[in-house]
Amino acid sequence: MSDPSVLIVDDEPAIRRLLRTSLVSQSWRVTEARTGEMALKMATEVVPDIVVLDLGLPDMDGVDVLRRLRGAHPTLPVVILSVRDDERGKVAALEAGADDYVTKPFSMAELIARMRNALRHALQQEGTIPLFVSGDVTVDLVRRQIFRGESEIRLSPREWDILRMLVRYAGRVLTHQTIMSQLWGATGDVQQLRVYIRQIRQKIEIDPERPRLIITETGVGYRMVQL
Repeated sequence: MSDPSVLIVDDEPAIRRLLRTSLVSQSWRVTEARTGEMALKMATEVVPDIVVLDLGLPDMDGVDVLRRLRGAHPTLPVVILSVRDDERGKVAALEAGADDYVTKPFSMAELIARMRNALRHALQQEGTIPLFVSGDVTVDLVRRQIFRGESEIRLSPREWDILRMLVRYAGRVLTHQTIMSQLWGATGDVQQLRVYIRQIRQKIEIDPERPRLIITETGVGYRMVQL
């Protein structure tokens, strides 16, 4: 993707300046907003490819801005950039529709990588991409097949359901509750989910103890990474 556009929503001039300088140097087109109301207006007028949103805005709570963005622009990727690092806050933002969550202070390289992952996921959602490739792992969503290199991997039906969901939302953090509610309804158990994730890693990761494909967001959920 060439020259993607980003709307930065943050009330701190120093943060906006840092983001603008770093992103422009990597060929991003940058628009800025310092309040929630300004962000909602500009998201419609400018139509950015992605939004980087701070939760601590002077006029509105960032989660409320996120919900309104989601209502008006359902497929617009939103990455949260916030000083709030409590698990409850992260889960609330992700369940309100955020694609990812980065905590201040932050690494610019990591933020840009998360932004590109969110953009990639948005493009995948626009059209069904049945073949997912990450490193030496290939997941065929149509044929329900998984390969690591030339070797086919066998998953149980429940393992397949979890992996398919992670693949469909690759690059996006899925909370425990999001995964469980879609796969188990009200009967989901976090420990049960962890067991399944561990079993899947044993089958698809080169080193299950140092996973590179299915990443744990501690206390929050999981993310499928496209290497």
